[in-house]
Amino acid sequence: MTSPEAPMPDGEHTPPPPTFAGRLKLQDFKYDGNGSVSTSPSPSLGGIRRSTRLSSTTKPTTITTTAPSSSSSASPSRRTTQTQITTTTTTTTTTLTTTTKTPSKRKLTSTSASTSPTPSGSGSLTPTSKKRPKPLPKKTYDSIPQSLPDALSPNLLTLFIGLNPGISTAIQQHAYAHPTNLFWRLLCSSGITPVLCSPSEDRSLPERFSLGLTNIVGRPTRNGGELSKGEMDEGVGVLEQKVREWKPESVAVVGKGIWESIYRVRCRQRQRQRMNLKGGTKGKGGGGGGGGAVLPKDWKYGWQDESENMGVDETDRTTGWKGARVFVATSTSGLAATVGRAEKERIWRELGEWVERRRAEREAERAKGKGEEKEVKGEDEDKGQGGAVGE
Repeated sequence: MTSPEAPMPDGEHTPPPPTFAGRLKLQDFKYDGNGSVSTSPSPSLGGIRRSTRLSSTTKPTTITTTAPSSSSSASPSRRTTQTQITTTTTTTTTTLTTTTKTPSKRKLTSTSASTSPTPSGSGSLTPTSKKRPKPLPKKTYDSIPQSLPDALSPNLLTLFIGLNPGISTAIQQHAYAHPTNLFWRLLCSSGITPVLCSPSEDRSLPERFSLGLTNIVGRPTRNGGELSKGEMDEGVGVLEQKVREWKPESVAVVGKGIWESIYRVRCRQRQRQRMNLKGGTKGKGGGGGGGGAVLPKDWKYGWQDESENMGVDETDRTTGWKGARVFVATSTSGLAATVGRAEKERIWRELGEWVERRRAEREAERAKGKGEEKEVKGEDEDKGQGGAVGE
C-alpha cells in the first residue's frame, strides 16, 4: 500500500503534468514505432525521428585518408583520388578523398629502362634484354698464371689445338681441368686413348699415346667470348710454326671457332698473294679484302681437304713433308651446347677410328723392324763364326 501524498503548503498550486511541449519541441522527434520513412517528422504524420539538418538538403562530407605506398622513394609525389559514395537510403552524399604516395618520375624512369610490363594485364615485370655475363675482375686474372705449358714431342699421331686456358685450367696448370669439360671423356669414349685419363696426366700424353696439346691463345679467360677475332688471328702464325717444327701426322682443332680463325687468316694470305702477283695494292690493314672470309655453307666437321694441311713449308723441298692433315672436332667446353652429346660422340669417334688404325700400323711397323734387326744381327753372328773357323 502506498503512503498518502503529503499535503501541499498553503499558497502553492499543483504543477502541470510533464509533456513534450516546450521550447525544444521534443514532439517533433518522438518515435512512434511505425518504421516508415518520412521527410517531414511531424507527430501528426508519423515516421522515424530525424534531424532537420539531414533532411532534404544535401551537404557533402569530405573524409581525407592517407594510405602509405610500398615504395621507398625518398621524394614521393602526391596523387589525389576522389570517389563518390552515395547511400541508397538517404539523399546524403559523402565524398571520400584518398591521398596515396607513388614513386617519383625519376624512379619510374630508371625502372622502366630495364623492365617492361608483360602483356594481357600481367602484374609482373620481365627484362627487355638478356644481360651478357660480366667478366671476372681484372685482379682475378692477374692473380693466376697467364699461360699453360704445351705438351709436344716429335713423331706425334695427333696434335690437339684448343682455344685458350680457362680459369680452372690456368689455376691447376693442367689442360681441360674444368669438371664440366668433356675433353678427357671424349678421348676415351672415341678410342683416341685406351684408358680414361685425368687432367693431371696431360704431360704424359706424348710419351704414352703420341698425342700433343697446345692452344691458339695463351692468356686465360672465363669463356671464349672474351677473346677478340684479332687476338685469335694473331695466334694462327704461331700454330703454323709449331706444326712445322714438330711435324705431327694430324692436327685436331677442338672447336669450330678456332678453325674459322685459321680459315680467315689463310684467306687473307691467299688474297694478298694474288694481288701481289697482279701488281695490285693491298687492302686496308693488309688484309687484301679477305678479312671477312667465312666458311662455306656446305662446310662440315671432320677431315678437311688436303689443301688445308697445316705446317706446310713450301721452301723446304728436302724432307718432302706435305703438312699435317686437319680434323675439325667439336668444342668440349661445358658452355658449348650448340651440338648435342650424341653428335659430339659421333664426330670424335671418326677421329678415334683413324688414331686406332694408325697406332696399330705403327705397332706392326715397329714389330717388323725389330724382326729385321734380329735377322741382320743373326747373319752377322753367323759370318763371324764362319770366319773364325776358316782361320
